[in-house]
Amino acid sequence: MGLIYSYDIYLRPRYVARALTALAGLAPPPRTPPLELTMPGGERLVLPFTSGFRSDPVDCSSNSVLELDTSLMFDLDDPLREYAETYGPEAEADGRVRIGYVYATIRFESFLHPGYALVNCWPATSAMSRLFARSPNIRKTFTDLTAAVGGVCCLFDTGDGGPEQVCWLNGVTTREMVPGARFPDHQALVATWPAPEA
Repeated sequence: MGLIYSYDIYLRPRYVARALTALAGLAPPPRTPPLELTMPGGERLVLPFTSGFRSDPVDCSSNSVLELDTSLMFDLDDPLREYAETYGPEAEADGRVRIGYVYATIRFESFLHPGYALVNCWPATSAMSRLFARSPNIRKTFTDLTAAVGGVCCLFDTGDGGPEQVCWLNGVTTREMVPGARFPDHQALVATWPAPEA
């Protein structure tokens, strides 16, 4: 099995629709029919993604997990430029490059805290995982997304049981590690989050 690095965004469940709309704003023009999605509270979204590589409507009103297949656009930096030169595609006229597939797993009750949802974004290949680790603009995109949608925390996870890096926490960018000096474990990290309905 290859590398599976991810950016994990923790947010209140009522902000998940906002997060998915913001994620859709990073997508290139769609090549497939749009995906119609019904959220747990009944809100309806139309997204330029697929789920299970299909565009059939998805009803999340009774599901605790949603899986999406996405392509996302990122502003060029040196690692993205090198990746595009090796693997393609070429940069767009606006200076962004399309990376896909980036899978998004949405858990309406996260493992770390059931009162918070999780948007977990992870790339399809090991080369893309290494790009996620090296690119400042990819990191900035996910921390900016966390901030824009009212997220409380964004973690970069290498998926191998090693330390995770806290990229965003309660309105502040950071580079703390879990486990680390400030956060010996996830429980210590979660203790800094506000009450989910605050």
